[in-house]
Amino acid sequence: MTAAIVFIFGAVYLGMILGGLPFLQLDRTGIALLGAIALIGIGAIRPEAAVQALHLPTLMLLFAFMVLSAQMRLGGFYTEVTRKLAALPLTPPGLLAALILVVATLSAVFSNDIVCLAVAPVLIDACRARDLNPMPYLLALACAANIGSAATLIGNPQNMLIGATLQLSFAGYAADALGPVLFGLLATWGILVAQTRGRWAWGLPTDPTPARRAEDGPAFDPWQTAKGLTVAAALVGVFLFTTWPREVAALIGAGVLLTSRQLHSRQMLGLVDWELLVLFAGLFVVNAALEQTGLVAAAVANLATAGIPLEQPGFLFTAVVLLSNLVSNVPAVMLLLPVATHPQAGLILALASTLAGNLLLVGSIANLIVADAAARRGVTLDWRTHARAGLPVTGVTLAISAGWIGWRLMASH
Repeated sequence: MTAAIVFIFGAVYLGMILGGLPFLQLDRTGIALLGAIALIGIGAIRPEAAVQALHLPTLMLLFAFMVLSAQMRLGGFYTEVTRKLAALPLTPPGLLAALILVVATLSAVFSNDIVCLAVAPVLIDACRARDLNPMPYLLALACAANIGSAATLIGNPQNMLIGATLQLSFAGYAADALGPVLFGLLATWGILVAQTRGRWAWGLPTDPTPARRAEDGPAFDPWQTAKGLTVAAALVGVFLFTTWPREVAALIGAGVLLTSRQLHSRQMLGLVDWELLVLFAGLFVVNAALEQTGLVAAAVANLATAGIPLEQPGFLFTAVVLLSNLVSNVPAVMLLLPVATHPQAGLILALASTLAGNLLLVGSIANLIVADAAARRGVTLDWRTHARAGLPVTGVTLAISAGWIGWRLMASH
């Protein structure tokens, strides 16, 4: 039975690396689900144990914030913010700085993927209207969304998982992460400005009043936007100043938003990323089955004996960066959470896994969303173009985070 579990686990994580399996029409979500079904089917894990393996606080929090992001998108909030931002009388470098700051702030509270999905097409049209090359702004959008989402425990799925599993303080984590995030954003702006070398002009015929397109999203609705922002502000206040379980408060907030006379629940739930929820569920089951074999504990012990104690900050930081680029950040975090025993482990996992997503185009869903939106507007953001910015941005932001964590460790002694 152990051999079968190891085989299924290996097949699932091979699929995480490749993004699919040869000869099968499966993506990462399908692979994780199929792996969980196979383990239950062969009796490697009982259905009851599979249900117990699901980390409900994470799933509840993730679902609730998907509903909140749906509210903001249907209210036209992201589109309106992008248009207002693009209309500011700023120089091209100034506009780039404003974009990075706004996107990072939005991504710290709402889903970074949704922010990129809503902002990218409007941003490209705005750049064309101002005769600006959209490429540095698209790269800034992707990088800032990833970096900004590292600022809080609700900015992205892996941070939700880390915060819920390790029971981290929302305010404490935000205070710890704010420094490297702000310095990382500043470094990102500097890198993109330096790489642009003053070539900000689009250089092609422009339409000063580009038509609004269907994929830009719904028209701006002040009431629905205000409703969503009020719930978001209330939730952040609860997270910062109370001990109320975050997943419970978030679910109540989602329930308030679903109680609407204008937005049908079908619209709201239609924007929930059910595939991501299924991916989480499948990986929870697959990882629990492997952990039951005792092989994970044995492997960690063997590595420690060989001089690689994964629970130590330096080794944990390196491991999460490598695994995040190998199997993507959510599976990487799930694999390393059992060794996250150091007081700084939560900060290390959250920062390193999130910032590593900027390295390659396929390292983050947000990157792929921006590239796809660009292609729909006739702008090519390929892996080479992304890598020219992603490699230095990732290297510098990870170095900043490593230095920040090292400084905190020295200060604590």
